[in-house]
Amino acid sequence: MKDRRLYKLVKVGTNLCRFLLAMVFVVSGFLKAIDLSGSQYKIQDYIEAFGWSAFFSESVAFWAAFLQAMVEFCVGIYLLFGIRRRLVAGVTLLLMVLMTPLTLWLALTNPISDCGCFGDALTLTNWETFGKNVVLLLAAIVVWRGCRRVFPLLTERFDWLVSLYAFVYIFATAWYCYHSLPVFDFRPYYVGADLRKGMEMPEGAKLPVLETHFILEKDGERREFSLDDYPDSTWTFIDSRTVVKEAGYVPPIHDFSLMRQDDGTDITDEVLDNEGYTFLLVSHRLDRADESSIDLINELYDYSLEHGYGFYGVTSSTDDDIEDWRERTGAEYPFAIMDNITLKTMIRSNPGLMLLRKGVVMNKWSTGDIPDEYELTAPLDELPLSHVHRRSMARSLLMVTLWFVCPLLLFSVADRLWERHRRKRLRH
Repeated sequence: MKDRRLYKLVKVGTNLCRFLLAMVFVVSGFLKAIDLSGSQYKIQDYIEAFGWSAFFSESVAFWAAFLQAMVEFCVGIYLLFGIRRRLVAGVTLLLMVLMTPLTLWLALTNPISDCGCFGDALTLTNWETFGKNVVLLLAAIVVWRGCRRVFPLLTERFDWLVSLYAFVYIFATAWYCYHSLPVFDFRPYYVGADLRKGMEMPEGAKLPVLETHFILEKDGERREFSLDDYPDSTWTFIDSRTVVKEAGYVPPIHDFSLMRQDDGTDITDEVLDNEGYTFLLVSHRLDRADESSIDLINELYDYSLEHGYGFYGVTSSTDDDIEDWRERTGAEYPFAIMDNITLKTMIRSNPGLMLLRKGVVMNKWSTGDIPDEYELTAPLDELPLSHVHRRSMARSLLMVTLWFVCPLLLFSVADRLWERHRRKRLRH
């Protein structure tokens, strides 16, 4: 009797660990998949922290982000349904064995402030991430040792169908969100956001103490400097990173600053206080921007001039890159300079388009969704695209449910009905 109770207790514990791992992996993989650009930027941060920038290009970081999202999501689904129990339990344990020491190193050295486990939806400190991974590692050990006690939710007749659908679903979701915009936008520049309010500091709030480190190169050697030991002009600037020395309150929007490219004039207030509409064509790197919608962009600028709307190309690129862009595309619109990280945060498209009015984000478009002449048939006040067009969280969740959860439920019901039918035939 005691042995039976102990067996049931171990089985319940094993499956609780299995469902915990499944939930974390599914959520983590899905959040990475809907924002591949954000995951790519985070992996690039890791590469720079390890000092491997010279060996890995941005495309490597992108495909690494894509593969990570696919693996995490599929492993989570396979754990959830109990598919290929021994193999998946082993893969899960391997992933946690690799990730836990890495997050310990991040917690001890703090080269980056956030691991990016859950994208922008949930930010964890490096120590919180390490603690989470310790718990998941223990759960993975329990599941690996007791993989035979993991009960499947499907028979082998249908588990291959769930496996295939999980792969196709996350692949299609990632590809769609990469070429369009993320279906969930957890950043402070979401459609409907008031940028002025996002920049406000609560009364009495303590400011953080920051320290900037500069990565410079000379004669093939790269070194990191602070403001105190910044070298002479013979060193070439490569990149910079900011480290938080003392924590404090940081407003969600803290680096939104527009400087006119031709004369360096600060036009931030001019843009945010504009009673009319302002289009911002956002491109953090013009030398790597998609040029497939150049004609639409130029037509949109002509439309803006015709109706008296503001229009700026916003970038962190050099003057030479801006001039090269103008020569290649025939761009006549003025440019403003902004911080590179802020531009990446504003919109996950290069270039992407943002519409502002009185400092409120009215709409956002990726490169492939920029409005054309058939949509711009009247002043913006008379067009639906100028109204705050934010897809509600409830609607997005409903779409996710319809396209993923419902088919899985259908497979499960079909499996149960088939199994019941098979048992009836065996009885007769």
